[in-house]
Amino acid sequence: MKITKHPIRGALPALLVSLLLVACGDKPEAMISSAKDYLAKNDSKAAVIQIKNALQKSPDMPEARYLLGKTLLESGDVAGAETELRKALALKFAQDKTLPLLATAMLAQGQAKKLTDEFGKTNLADKTAQASLLTSLAGAYAAQGQTEPAQTALDAALATAPDYAPAKLIQARQKGGQRDFDGALAIADEVISKNPQSFEAWKLKGDLLRYAKNQPAEALAAYRKSVEIKPDFLAGQTAAVTLLLQQNNLPDAASQIEQLKKIAPNQPQTKFLEANLAYQQMDLKAARELTQQVLKAAPNNVQGLQLAGAIELQLNSPLQAEVYLSKALQAAPNLPLARRLLVMTYLRSGQATKALDTLKPGLVGDNIDPGLYAVAGEVYLQNNDVKKAEEYFTKATQQDPKNARNRTSLALTHMISGQVDNAFGELQNISASDSGITADMALISAHLRRQELDKALKAIDALEKKQADKPLAANLRGRVLLIKRDLPGARKSFERALQIDPMFFPAVASLAGLDLADKKPQDAKARFDAVLAKDPKNAQALLAQAELAARTGASKDEVGKLINNAVSANPTEAAPRLLLIDFHLRNKDVKLATSAAQDAVATLPNNPELLDALGRTQLAAGEFNQSIASFNKLAGMQPLSPQPYLRLADVHMANKDKAAAAASLRKALDIKPDLQAAQRGSILLDMDGKNISGALTTAKTMQKQGPKDAVGYVLEGDINASQKNWDAAANAYQTGLKQASSAELAVKLHSVLLAAGKTSEAEKFSATWQRDQPKDTVFLLYLGDGAISRKDYSGAEKLYTRVTQLQPNNAVAFNNLAWVTARLNKDGAIALAEKANALAPNQPALMDTLAELLSDKGDYAKALEVQTKVVTLQPENPIFKLNLAKIHIKGGKKDLAKVQLDELAKLGDKFGGQKEVAQLIKGL
Repeated sequence: MKITKHPIRGALPALLVSLLLVACGDKPEAMISSAKDYLAKNDSKAAVIQIKNALQKSPDMPEARYLLGKTLLESGDVAGAETELRKALALKFAQDKTLPLLATAMLAQGQAKKLTDEFGKTNLADKTAQASLLTSLAGAYAAQGQTEPAQTALDAALATAPDYAPAKLIQARQKGGQRDFDGALAIADEVISKNPQSFEAWKLKGDLLRYAKNQPAEALAAYRKSVEIKPDFLAGQTAAVTLLLQQNNLPDAASQIEQLKKIAPNQPQTKFLEANLAYQQMDLKAARELTQQVLKAAPNNVQGLQLAGAIELQLNSPLQAEVYLSKALQAAPNLPLARRLLVMTYLRSGQATKALDTLKPGLVGDNIDPGLYAVAGEVYLQNNDVKKAEEYFTKATQQDPKNARNRTSLALTHMISGQVDNAFGELQNISASDSGITADMALISAHLRRQELDKALKAIDALEKKQADKPLAANLRGRVLLIKRDLPGARKSFERALQIDPMFFPAVASLAGLDLADKKPQDAKARFDAVLAKDPKNAQALLAQAELAARTGASKDEVGKLINNAVSANPTEAAPRLLLIDFHLRNKDVKLATSAAQDAVATLPNNPELLDALGRTQLAAGEFNQSIASFNKLAGMQPLSPQPYLRLADVHMANKDKAAAAASLRKALDIKPDLQAAQRGSILLDMDGKNISGALTTAKTMQKQGPKDAVGYVLEGDINASQKNWDAAANAYQTGLKQASSAELAVKLHSVLLAAGKTSEAEKFSATWQRDQPKDTVFLLYLGDGAISRKDYSGAEKLYTRVTQLQPNNAVAFNNLAWVTARLNKDGAIALAEKANALAPNQPALMDTLAELLSDKGDYAKALEVQTKVVTLQPENPIFKLNLAKIHIKGGKKDLAKVQLDELAKLGDKFGGQKEVAQLIKGL
């Protein structure tokens, strides 16, 4: 057989390289000689293979152990280096060569005390070796806070070898720490002049030029010189990338990262820089995945935690952001960005008190983060301290006088404090002088809040002059005209927005809404079709089609098919897939939900939301082991998130494994000690296990964690109420009301006073609460429901009427008012029920009321139409089927009524209304 030889091109496969290296010679000495040749060519991988081959044949070769340790140290494997260097020492290899490297490896691992204890008094014959050891000892003493021994060791190193570069560089850093930047720079330059290949000196020079001299271009040149000398110098590569990212020079940063990936592709620092780049490119999905890899390798990396928090905040996941940022700030209390982001997280999630507590430490000391001033203004504003808010917004404006956002915030603070005319004047001045639209938007919003619609339109005119080529102003004008009930004018404005940008979806959606109001669903559909004709993969339009179909009575199969279209058009987008999974779960189509979730996770295996959805579908299907596996995988993917453990607790509870559920809740609370969902779960488990004292302890803990939050007092009261300990319950609710003006606490206090038979005290409290909180509609609705239970329909009518006056868009109040109006035999009940349904369309409970009232009035056809739709929307609700049967009976359709009643009878004990069902069947 003829064998044709071909030249070998490119990189050889690893196995082939290994075989070739072994073939270089069978003797260990020859292999070591070959390894040295590879090291001279900077091919450390090939060198390591040869050294390990030599050690397989002769494990006790001192020089082989030394060379392996040295190579591992240079490649960043400091733990492996220490092991090999200690073996070299044990085999009597030269101390002068081995000990300096061993000291470097120990210091890199943070073994400062071990290093000074073991080698603090060691003297080496070679001056350079002794200088190296002393330099490492200086670093070790400094790490332990022992300033004098550290300085003594450094001085000794320089006395031993005056030009020893690493010691000189420490001396330079000391001068930098003393703010003698010129002196530090002079030493760095001196080292470079004597040793131009000192990559560490170039890196230090870059740091000094960047931070002390504010010369970013020169600093970048120095960093690049350091990696030109030593391409695998990770610190130099990192510094160059970080500087490029700070300059927002993303193309060059990406190029530099590609270089870094060639030499250290799996290093956490490389992944971190990749994540930073993705974050600045607003590729939040990639940024999240890369940051998770960083935190998996280094769970306590504060920069990684800070970046993870920033990403989650951008992704609108405040709970997860809070976990990451809290941990970062605990590890590094002086991390300004982490503090600012955590404060913003608390603001976004409505935790104003926590925001203030987190903010305050950042506002003391000499080096206050200037970016914190504007955030402080928002925090104090949310805590109703307008004076302090004004103070910090003023400071923010003084720091950056041209910043329109800060000036606008200050103007809005003036408005809140009552300086309305001045505030509007300030906003108008900012709007006129600034090319941005921050002030314009604030001015428009302020006018809208005050219902000054004509002034809002005037402000929109000013906005339009700045952005004549953008659809925003026309869309805003349409929204204001809608409020003014000028539907033709609104339609014209939305159409104007689409003339500017035919794909501007908010205007498309608004026009579709107007079409629906005009009972023209086909016109609405045509608008979405027009978007899809130009952009067939437009997820918003595809999902809007599905929503439109659902609102116009399409079958669930048709709606599901439309959502599937969105998934097919955007297979790598998580949002349509999540919508499809949740759609199937709502419709109790567990098999379809599971199939959709499995397909989603197969396509996007690193998406935590989809993995969470898969676990939820498996739970719904009763596949507990699979669900536990999914949520455990999610916990591994998000090690600092409490959410997977909450999900696991749900699975264990469904599986009746209460001990495992309690353990999962404890894990969630270990991550986030004030996680209310986990605390509530723990209380429920304690109550189930008759551990009342444990439940009360958790409630008390919640009160300490959030003294101004009602929830801890609500739970303490509820625990006592469940034991019929009415006085203790009332005391908890009353204590809570002193801390927080909460409608929930008021309702519960009133209810336990009634339960305790303290009617006069309850009535007195009710009168006082209504006087002090005249706009509390929650309490009024509660009183109305109580009046109905007592058949005090006149009293209920008055209460619900007050709610509709306070909240003209409260559909529940209109629904309940319709019901009592009918019981009082007054006119207008149907009109009130229709109003409720107009305010909240397609709500089965509201439609059920309307159908009942129509049936009572003898309008069988319309009542049947409404109630049939109710049963279609909630086919599993037996009450709605019972009411449909009653409508059939009143309409004289006993055969149709019997169909419904027979279905209900088959439910047996699953439906508690069997007595009424039997009576109705008997009467047919």
